This record gives sequence, C-alpha cells and structure tokens, in this order.
Amino acid sequence: MQHRLSPGYWLLLCLALSGCAGYAPPAAFVGLERAAVIAQMGQPDRERSLDDGSRLEFPRAPYGRHTWFVYFDAAGRAKHAEQVLTPENFTRINPGMTQDEVLTLLGRPGDVRLLGRSRGVVWSYRYENNDCRWFQVELSLEHAVRSAGYGEPPECEHNGDRSD
Repeated sequence: MQHRLSPGYWLLLCLALSGCAGYAPPAAFVGLERAAVIAQMGQPDRERSLDDGSRLEFPRAPYGRHTWFVYFDAAGRAKHAEQVLTPENFTRINPGMTQDEVLTLLGRPGDVRLLGRSRGVVWSYRYENNDCRWFQVELSLEHAVRSAGYGEPPECEHNGDRSD
C-alpha cells in the first residue's frame, strides 16, 4: 500500500526547511557582499561600526541557541563569522561591566525580566549545551552588571515533583 502525503504536509516541510536555511552564515560566505549575507540570514538585529569595517548581529532568540556575528571589511565584504553564545564568552562577563559591553560581547538577550522592587533586570541567553541551562546577567538600575551565572529556563523548571 502506498502512502500519500497531503499538499499541506509538503508546504509545512518546505517552510521548515527554508526557515533553517537562514539560521547560520552560508558555508562559503567569505567574500560575499553585505546584501548577500542578509539575503541568506535575514535582517540583522544590529550593525556596529568597527575600526576596520563593520559587524552585523543575528540573534536567533528567543528560543534559538545561537547568536551570529558576521564581520565585514571596509569594502563591505564578509571576512568571518562567529557564534558568540559560548561558555568562553560568558566567563568574560563580570560585575561592573556596562550593559553595552555585554551587548558587544553577546548581542541581544533572548529573554528580559524585571526584578522585583525596581532592582533592575535579568537578561537570559539560551545557548547550545547538553543540560537545560541558560546564561543570565543581572543588571542594576544603573545598567551595570551586578552578577552573572547559569540558571534553569522556565521550560525546564520542575514543579516540585522531583523524585531524586
């Protein structure tokens, strides 16, 4: 017996596959013009000017586990890309840093929550790991890092029914 798949199934499959195509920089992106990278990855969240060119930032939040920074030379051609949500970069976040310094290292957070009693905010970054964890940065009302560390995202929290 032959199984037939509905046209709706094929449409969903095509949409899912095309959505994944823009997730990371193209395999051979070095030398591509800015417009070609954007065509592949979608609109960037932010562009930063650098001494020797620029950088486009592509966070895949709120549930994505990657933020891609793509670097361009002064002529607007891609030089390299890096995925910045890594434990190595997380160790660079220290108390006293400014909010903008955190954004420069990690890009836009996937989740922002206000702290009670007007104490500031917590920025959370999902990242690729084998545990259900995210990296969190607590910012004061003065937009300075108060603390940083790992936590458990809401989708992984247990409801007090642990059996361990």
